[in-house]
Amino acid sequence: MTASYTLTLAFAGFLLAGLALKLWLASRQIRHVARHRDAVPPAFAQTITAAAHQKAADYTITKARFGLLELAFGVAVLLGWTLLGGLDALNGWLLGWLGPGMLQQLALLAGFVLVSSIADLPFTLYQTFVIEERFGFNKTTWRLWLIDVVKATVLGALIGLPIAALILWLMGAAGSLWWLWAWGVWMGFNLVLLVVYPTFIAPLFNKFKPLEDETLKTRVTQLMQRCGFSAKGLFVMDGSKRSAHANAYFTGFGAAKRVVFYDTLLAKLSPGEVDAVLAHELGHFKHKHIVKRIGGVFAVSLIGFAALGWLSTQAWFYSGLGVQPNLAGPNDALALLLFMLAAPVFSFFISPLFAVFSRKHEFEADAYAVAQTSGHDLSTALLKLYEDNASTLTPDPVYVKFYYSHPPASERLARMTVGGAA
Repeated sequence: MTASYTLTLAFAGFLLAGLALKLWLASRQIRHVARHRDAVPPAFAQTITAAAHQKAADYTITKARFGLLELAFGVAVLLGWTLLGGLDALNGWLLGWLGPGMLQQLALLAGFVLVSSIADLPFTLYQTFVIEERFGFNKTTWRLWLIDVVKATVLGALIGLPIAALILWLMGAAGSLWWLWAWGVWMGFNLVLLVVYPTFIAPLFNKFKPLEDETLKTRVTQLMQRCGFSAKGLFVMDGSKRSAHANAYFTGFGAAKRVVFYDTLLAKLSPGEVDAVLAHELGHFKHKHIVKRIGGVFAVSLIGFAALGWLSTQAWFYSGLGVQPNLAGPNDALALLLFMLAAPVFSFFISPLFAVFSRKHEFEADAYAVAQTSGHDLSTALLKLYEDNASTLTPDPVYVKFYYSHPPASERLARMTVGGAA
């Protein structure tokens, strides 16, 4: 059995196994949420209405069922790009039109992104203008959606194409260790983006105004000082122009860090609850979760680039995934795309490990918030956010273990109640 044939079988086998597992997990989630739809869990009976609980269940089930369609379509598209020869056909057509070289490789990357985006468009539109609209969350107009698409496309081209060109150049000019240089460039770019994004990119899509509520500003400033944390500013974002979902977050890196509150969040939470939510985010910094996650991304990316550096030199890597490499020119863009398509198929089965660490970090951040503010305020804030975002209170336990980056409400509140979040 050739290496090419072995890769084809392995890719198909992992893809089908992953599909079966995802279908099983989704069906468990749908059945479990539906089974508990009519009764609010006893722990929430005094705070969550039956109507809100049923809305969350219906929203979760609707999204899960729609996700099954997306999953099936995604698998079909992946097979179309790889084993059925779609990427090979696009590459061959561009070679015939442009000839081998940097222009053809960039055109291949851009063409892949364009076709993939068009294929995903119906799902994006249905999610926004049907599902989110049905449950009262969508505030986006067609005009605003189109403006966002144009901005994102132009920005993606202005930023993405030069970075892609630099990495492709390194693949061809930096010798056998090109992957190490490319990894350094990619990580440096991501670190710069953490600084640039909040100041220059995010304002292209949303308006950010300084927090004007002096009472709240004083409370928040005192909390941050008590926690030994400083930020460049406190801002309110007009999230309500796109969605009714509420959130708050830190953005930026180093001296560029800033605190951002959705206007929808400030409209729904009391000052004490805002303090508690902010303290939770501060807990992530206090426990160095952000640094740990960045370090994890660095490590995983290094392994990925090293693997790509080896695979890109193996003819069976291309032919085993349905592509015939170009013998008269570079295949670097092909290698990037094939690796990007194949890696998630094989890595899917270890994704629960990352979810475990993420949930642990959330418990630690909750514990810090309880210690710095009020456990009651944090619990009531979380319940309001769960209710306003229509997050189900009764997810399937197995589904949670596999997918959830945040613990379900019942586990978080139980930890707060006993003071045992750690």
